[in-house]
Amino acid sequence: MTLCLLCILFFSICPTAALFAQEVVESQPTAVVEVSPTTGEVEKIIADTADTPSTIGDLVNGLNTVWMLLAAMLVFFMQPGFALVEAGFTRVKSTANIMMKNLVDFMFGSLFYWFIGFGFMFGVGNFIGAPHFFELDFFESDGLPAEGFLVFQTVFCATAATIVSGAMAERTKFSMYLIYTLFITAIIYPVSGHWTWGGGWLMNDAEGSWIMSAFGTTFHDFAGSTIVHSVGGWIALVGAAILGPRIGKYGKDGKSKAIPGHNLTIAALGVFILWFGWFGFNPGSQLAAASAEDQWMIAHCFLTTNLAACAGGFSALFLSWIKYSKPSLSFSLNGVLAGLVGITAGCDTVSGGGAVCIGIICGVVMIFSVDFIDKVLKIDDPVGASSVHGVCGFLGTILVGLFSTSEGLFYGGGWGLLGAQVLGALVIGIWAAGMGFIIFKSIDAIFGLRVPARIEEEGLDIYEHGESAYN
Repeated sequence: MTLCLLCILFFSICPTAALFAQEVVESQPTAVVEVSPTTGEVEKIIADTADTPSTIGDLVNGLNTVWMLLAAMLVFFMQPGFALVEAGFTRVKSTANIMMKNLVDFMFGSLFYWFIGFGFMFGVGNFIGAPHFFELDFFESDGLPAEGFLVFQTVFCATAATIVSGAMAERTKFSMYLIYTLFITAIIYPVSGHWTWGGGWLMNDAEGSWIMSAFGTTFHDFAGSTIVHSVGGWIALVGAAILGPRIGKYGKDGKSKAIPGHNLTIAALGVFILWFGWFGFNPGSQLAAASAEDQWMIAHCFLTTNLAACAGGFSALFLSWIKYSKPSLSFSLNGVLAGLVGITAGCDTVSGGGAVCIGIICGVVMIFSVDFIDKVLKIDDPVGASSVHGVCGFLGTILVGLFSTSEGLFYGGGWGLLGAQVLGALVIGIWAAGMGFIIFKSIDAIFGLRVPARIEEEGLDIYEHGESAYN
């Protein structure tokens, strides 16, 4: 009773007190007094504000830089995703070797791309950029710091290199892996990157340029379906072919035998991590977040990326259910990745419906591609990297020519963009596969690319690294 009476009294007093306070404030006169600051005070104010942004441009550049570096962090987080996917889809005896290779990808990729690859990709030149060893002063980019842009491009370069690891898993000498990773990050990826993102001939939109004269538009690969993923995928396919299948993969009758991965749990976790990282891979390629147009583009890329991933996973799930009588987790996981790879080229220019179509197409084609490479070509790719990244990266790039809302064939844009997409995907694919063939054949002839049979049978972990992932 006492508490109730106190509550009633309190709530009855509060409005009265508030009104009284408001009346008191309103009744008080307001006096405005101009006080001229002294010279010392002025100097103090100037000193206090010297480090604050002086123009709107400074704030815009700051916001864009933070967004670019945040996206780079997300793409970097894809490295453990790739490691987990590859380890889960392969056998337990080579898990430490796979983890080591994914670690080395980023270490070597960062060092050699900084040393020489960045200059080859963004330096001045026609076929290849002029090298600028260790120097970044040559690079100019609309307010973004060169150091930050280098980091952003480095994580993309490392992604192209790590794709090769899965296709050649369980039978490649670790020392030879270091050598061809060096060539990928320092030469193969930067040269084709110079043709495109480096302002080269495939994306030269100047009046009278060859690509504009031939097609009326330039090659379009917003975030790297071809530039990053198909480059890694074609190198992976060539490397796996030269390396040969794992022992026991094909019987005496030539029929393929399934070699199941040791842990689908960590493979699934790896796919979820890659899916998460892709929200930096695609939207982050906008490289700006300050304007309303930038914000819309980032949100649009988030949407199309996610829709394509879901559609790719669903189409792979249902097709595997029909084809093999069971809904396969491994195919569904690769279907998600196929949709993500396919949408990467056109995530900025296709609609939500177009993204779903691209995801469905890539998820279906991925399953048939895995079967074709495994059973017809008899190339042993333990994780399906050549299908997911090579085939779906190539296909997703071409589909931009159909589904682009601005220039796509299905939207009345004519054949120009489709022609440019086909040409760019073919030229870059031939470059990557051709260079991969030369490098792998040379390494195999000089040093030997593959480990001895005994090491392969017992596992690379102990023989190559002196330790095991599971003790």
